[in-house]
Amino acid sequence: MSGSSACDLCDNPVPAHREGPFCSAGCRSVAETLPEPTADAEPRPADDAPDGTTSTFFAVDGMHSATCEAYLEAVACGIDGVVDADASYVTESVRVDCDGEPPIERLTEALSGLGYDATLREERDPGSAVDTDGGVVNGALGYRYAAGVVFATFLLIPYAVVFYPSHLAALLGFADPLGGDASVTTVVPVFLVLTFVVIVVTGAPVLRDAYIAIVLRKPNTGLLVTLTAIAAYLFGLAGYFAGIFGAYYDLAVVAVAGVTGATFYESLAKRNAASALTDLTVSRVEEATRETAAGTETVPVEHLEPDDRVLVPEGERVPVDGTLAEGECTVDEAVVTGESTPVRKQAGDDLIGGSVVTTGAATMTVGDDVRSSVDRLAASVWGFQSAAHGGQRRANRIAERVAPPLIAVAVLVGVGAFALSGGRVAVGIVGLLTTFIAASPWALGFATPLSAGSSVARALDRGVAVFDETTFERLRGVETVVFDKTGTLTTGKMEVLDQDAPADLLAAAAELERRASHPAAAAIVDAFGSDDAPAIESFTSHPTGVEGVVDGRRVLVGNPDLFAERGWSVPDAVQGRAIEARESGRLPVLVGEDGEATGIVIVGDEARTDWEATLERLADRGLDVVVLTGDDESAAAEFAASPHVTHVFAGVPPAGKSAAVGRLRAAGPVAMVGDGTNDAPALAAADLGISLGSGTALAAEASDLAVLDDRLDGVAAAFDCSAESYGRRRWNDRTALLYNVVAIPLAVAGLLNPLLTMGAAVLCCGLIAGNSFR
Repeated sequence: MSGSSACDLCDNPVPAHREGPFCSAGCRSVAETLPEPTADAEPRPADDAPDGTTSTFFAVDGMHSATCEAYLEAVACGIDGVVDADASYVTESVRVDCDGEPPIERLTEALSGLGYDATLREERDPGSAVDTDGGVVNGALGYRYAAGVVFATFLLIPYAVVFYPSHLAALLGFADPLGGDASVTTVVPVFLVLTFVVIVVTGAPVLRDAYIAIVLRKPNTGLLVTLTAIAAYLFGLAGYFAGIFGAYYDLAVVAVAGVTGATFYESLAKRNAASALTDLTVSRVEEATRETAAGTETVPVEHLEPDDRVLVPEGERVPVDGTLAEGECTVDEAVVTGESTPVRKQAGDDLIGGSVVTTGAATMTVGDDVRSSVDRLAASVWGFQSAAHGGQRRANRIAERVAPPLIAVAVLVGVGAFALSGGRVAVGIVGLLTTFIAASPWALGFATPLSAGSSVARALDRGVAVFDETTFERLRGVETVVFDKTGTLTTGKMEVLDQDAPADLLAAAAELERRASHPAAAAIVDAFGSDDAPAIESFTSHPTGVEGVVDGRRVLVGNPDLFAERGWSVPDAVQGRAIEARESGRLPVLVGEDGEATGIVIVGDEARTDWEATLERLADRGLDVVVLTGDDESAAAEFAASPHVTHVFAGVPPAGKSAAVGRLRAAGPVAMVGDGTNDAPALAAADLGISLGSGTALAAEASDLAVLDDRLDGVAAAFDCSAESYGRRRWNDRTALLYNVVAIPLAVAGLLNPLLTMGAAVLCCGLIAGNSFR
């Protein structure tokens, strides 16, 4: 089959030497084992935008509900030239498809309204909003918290001193201590103004949610809180002009300040979780060294054009995809392919952008698509993320059911009170406002973010960074857990696993390898290097090894092919050990002197000590366990033999991993566990992505949660956190209705009093907070 055809599974080009419709044995195995996904089982990635359109990705701070998704999609689609938009509050991202050149400035400005803050996705700094030392969230929400919530709390103290004695007297049937006191008339306007400031400034996020709910005609908890706060405020305002001082200012303050404070706490918990991974770096190259007629020049990568010749020194990353123009080199492609052992390249071979030239400098020719594979992986991740819509919060679903009848009942009560009072407008208004004060389940707006924030914070305490509380909900539905191998089930670090060679020869080999940049070289140096090192008289680097004269004898270190090229003899015993090592997925490194291989060092990345126990715990939960790897079958044989593993697919490229996850999703929700950049599209394509703390930033960005301490048992701990979160949220949502259980009967009996109302609010919020932080 021609190398120009595309793989039936992952759309990668099929190499010319392969027969059939698949680019690799791994893709063939996936296609033959797993059924094709249904049309709605796999999210549409970015590159599937309609022909002639350009996809632009925005990161938008301030999104926290499905209501935000719908609003931002509507705003984006209202801009000329925009043909489609997808928003996800789970990943705080918006993808906009435009017909032609996207209007970046107009889109950024439009998406930044109402307290949202939009920036281009590639320009986002994940740590810019977090001060990890001081624990302060910057931005508008942080300022509202500092200037509003704290101020509102202190405002309640003089309010209680002034008004609560009067409320208590009315409750007990005593004379009102404020009655006839003219000084009160000068105090009430102060509370009137300060309460208004708290509602507008501190409660701005709540008011925004209410506004969006009205615009979209989709009630949410923000609307319930706003109705309660405004009703409480208007009750006090009307009472002031009527000469009645039984105001509910305190309820208005507690509702908006409490909900804003809980939202701030949720935001802080999420940002703390995200900041735990900000020291990771994605494998991108900003500049490249381009050959010109006059020599060389350093240019930004975006200025490269097809067929440019670029120099890549040893130890540096390939900036974009292309081909090796001349000579030979060895390249570590693990960041993109997942292959744990470096690959030897010759003139004409493909070079993958983001890979590292480990031995020998490379002169490459830029390909037709001037991007690196890492850039394409990032675009794929962002496309999957923008399609990962957040599930509608349970509290908002309650709000959608409650708000319409609540408004209808309030109007009926107001009209009824007006009619029964003989047409007294004031009585009708009191009935209307009292209904909102007593019957609105506004405490759901407090319980929801507090439950989410406490769940995120508790998970972080256990070494699991969760970036959105819906992660816990999705985790409970997972049926299959997919593991990458390299760096996930294995340590990802090359180590000497075995050796059979003279000690003096190993010491000489370590000194030669100290001058190389191959990952196996570092492992050999760590194992056999010493301060009392032999003298090196000459050194030569080869694409697959090193050579030199050490203490008067010529030493060669490298793979068996290098020994064959150099004409050095390899005894059958050494050759047999090398074959066995390769078949078991290890890397054999031969060492020899004066024309003959006299020993062998076996290098590889060992399986993590806790891999089997973790897989057993997951299997005991009734979960299917699948292993995906870019390595060959021999490297995955140990995991294939485990009774806890359902399937093992080896030799699968990154795009094939995403396709495999899509097929697995056809049978039920899937969680993907990985650590590398090459895993990122699969992490994003899964219903839930889990990255390890040793992984790259792109992997962390694509995932929904990360295990910070780099231990596999953290994956099982995440399932434990999910169960705890579910119980906490259900208890808090039910407790939030306790306020209404107390207030509604009092209102029906005509006994509703600001003091009793405040008591119900404090009891309700106190129990919610206690359950959240216990």
